[in-house]
Amino acid sequence: MKKIVFFLISIISIVSCKKEENTNFKIGVISDCQYCHCDVKWDRYYKKSPTRLKEAVHTLNKDTLSYTIHLGDFIDKDFKSLDSILPTWHKLKSETYHVLGNHDFEVKDSLKKEVIKKLNLKNRYYSIVKNDWRFIVLDGNDLSFFGALSKDKKRQTDSIFNLLKDNNLPFVKKWNGALSLKQLSWIKNELDIATKNNEKVGFYCHFPIYPIDQHNIWNREQFLALIKPYTNVKFFFNGHNHAGAYELKDNVHYLTFKGMVDTENESAFANVEFKKDTIIVNGFYREPSRKLVIK
Repeated sequence: MKKIVFFLISIISIVSCKKEENTNFKIGVISDCQYCHCDVKWDRYYKKSPTRLKEAVHTLNKDTLSYTIHLGDFIDKDFKSLDSILPTWHKLKSETYHVLGNHDFEVKDSLKKEVIKKLNLKNRYYSIVKNDWRFIVLDGNDLSFFGALSKDKKRQTDSIFNLLKDNNLPFVKKWNGALSLKQLSWIKNELDIATKNNEKVGFYCHFPIYPIDQHNIWNREQFLALIKPYTNVKFFFNGHNHAGAYELKDNVHYLTFKGMVDTENESAFANVEFKKDTIIVNGFYREPSRKLVIK
């Protein structure tokens, strides 16, 4: 009888371990591929991006990834640039997602909505649920001088920019943007759903929140006030500042991924593994590897 009990306990233990292991998953992260057939500018080697993206796809496909996400500025300008690199992007074996960046809208006004369609986005901001995580994808171009497409959004853009421009804030630049009140309300609803479902939350955006510099989203204070009561918020991943950056604030990991387009000889991308109490960033080339502890 003791042998049978021991056997059953062993089986239960093995099943429990496997169940815990199965909650781990990996994703791919790329930022600022920013391709265009352009000359080098600001240490950005635009013409090298297709080759770098091809290599990243080949490397990421060696792993079993739940999805791969690009953190904005897939192209620099010229709508036709999308046709040059999307075939490579579509070779990813995982599911794929895009965050909208400011340079993605650096096309003719008549083609801006077409960029969204080309990137296969049904909505400009949305969420992804995987295991006990809710990943909230933000649109920092919602209110901006390049991505606000309706008259109302353009009016709101002028209003918030004029309200902040005399406050001597380093990030109130016309190349950044803001979250509309409608999007902020949607974010709160997503956070409430995550809390109800006992889900951890991670944010993706093109524009950073921390550290404070010339790249931040305009209404970062509004966003921070919104998420402050939610202890299930664990990270905020973004691009835009091609040099990369990191800051831990109130147990939230704010990580800026380096731009793929930058420097003459090195690319940058990562795969990210989600474990029970840790996020492991496995960086390639210029992207540093990191261990982010979840509390």
